[in-house]
Amino acid sequence: MSRRNGSAGSGVSTAAVFGEVLKHFREAALLTQEGLAGRIPCDRSHVARVEAGTRVPTDGFAKTCDELLGTGGVLLRLWGRIDWYPQVEHPDWFRRRAEMDEVAVALREYQERVIPGLLQTADYARSLFSRLVSGAELEERVRARLSRQQRFLATDGPLYLVVLDESCLRNVVGGSALMREQCAHMLRVGRLPNVRIQVAPAGRLGLARPSGSMSLIKLPDGHEWVYSESLDRGHFNDDPALFALHSQTYDVLRADAPSAPESAALIGDAMERYEHEQDRTQRGDVDQEHLQRRQRRQLHRNSPRFPQHRPGPRQQSP
Repeated sequence: MSRRNGSAGSGVSTAAVFGEVLKHFREAALLTQEGLAGRIPCDRSHVARVEAGTRVPTDGFAKTCDELLGTGGVLLRLWGRIDWYPQVEHPDWFRRRAEMDEVAVALREYQERVIPGLLQTADYARSLFSRLVSGAELEERVRARLSRQQRFLATDGPLYLVVLDESCLRNVVGGSALMREQCAHMLRVGRLPNVRIQVAPAGRLGLARPSGSMSLIKLPDGHEWVYSESLDRGHFNDDPALFALHSQTYDVLRADAPSAPESAALIGDAMERYEHEQDRTQRGDVDQEHLQRRQRRQLHRNSPRFPQHRPGPRQQSP
């Protein structure tokens, strides 16, 4: 896989440097993380993780921060010089798809059950991969997945159209807090000029859905591919008749599904549900702690009392 700039092993340190520079300009502007997040807008946790060097920002994020903090374009220039994903390796069976993503001029996707890789947060991807691998291999797979996003989630990226079956929002990966952040991430990404995200509701009658998840890829030379996956391999087909059939099914689904703004409202509703579930879980933990304390106090009160021997007054010698 081709790399952008920088030398091997530079990704971690330079990501931290970007975070430190952002923090410097934010504090110079007398803004808290929450204050900057409100102006971008995004979640405070997003700003915090970028500053900590644990989240890769988009070029649009860097440009917006430059404008808000009056940096003169320092952050965007620094962003362009960082090799965010050095030495990324994709599984052999997926390498061909990753190479297509590097040059594709348009990508249309339909996904069911899980959020597509180009829209996943690091935590969401990590939770999925943790079912299969662990340790260094787990982190390498997460980095490889996120490396594909950078081109599509840039403000001048290729056209990226996504239709999500509602099951993608309802299938919980990693817990309610993680799902809330995943929904918030999709709302941010959906504001990019080259990205449109739509949701196909489970209860919407008459929606003609594809038989499974698929991608329709258009390359610079005009060549078009249908891509799908089984458990451990990718499937490519460039038969014009088959591509035309799947393309028509996809376009009809997009036309009949809720629009991108309407779908953003559906994603926002899902985010609020996960936020409420997170709050209930936290309250439940607190209530459980209080209950345990009451039980311990009750147990202490109900425990048998044994008379304690008290020494009598000492008698003085005559």
